[in-house]
Amino acid sequence: MATTGFNQLAFFLERYGFLDFLLPFILVFTIIFAVLRKTKIMGEKKSYDVIIALVLGLLFVVPHIIGIYPLGYDPVMVLNETLPSVALIAVAALMLLILMGMFGTDFAKGAAPLIALAAIAFIVYVFGAALNLWTGSFVFNSWFSPDTIELTVIIVVFALVVYFIVREPKSEGGKMLEWAKNLFDKRM
Repeated sequence: MATTGFNQLAFFLERYGFLDFLLPFILVFTIIFAVLRKTKIMGEKKSYDVIIALVLGLLFVVPHIIGIYPLGYDPVMVLNETLPSVALIAVAALMLLILMGMFGTDFAKGAAPLIALAAIAFIVYVFGAALNLWTGSFVFNSWFSPDTIELTVIIVVFALVVYFIVREPKSEGGKMLEWAKNLFDKRM
């Protein structure tokens, strides 16, 4: 059976540290190297950028492998915990853009700050949840789990898509609806 082979491969890679060492190292190395190459902080020499990215990538993962990070503040564990949620929202946003592109609507320039603020708020929430910053004696903690937030964002995104597909072109609404319409209207 093919799934057994893939399951065994995943367990093999996990057992030998592929998910705990190699993948986080490659991600951190790539991001730092790309930023250094783009900003040219170290000049035109690529070798300096490679060395700095290599050192920072190793400084990110080696303490995790050795086990010297305090419990709950291990950046590799935080990365492994947050990336699936961030990736899910990225896929949902991409699907929204594809659907809006299919039906001929574009985001206006006015919507960019709103989208950026929502994305920043979501990233802060996801990383805060991974670092256990949102724990306490709050009544609403069980309501705001990462699964609930993701489901809410997906429902809101698809509700907006449905609204903009089925709305009447010349419908007169309140000031709030006009403001929301102008955010997503191509003509501003």
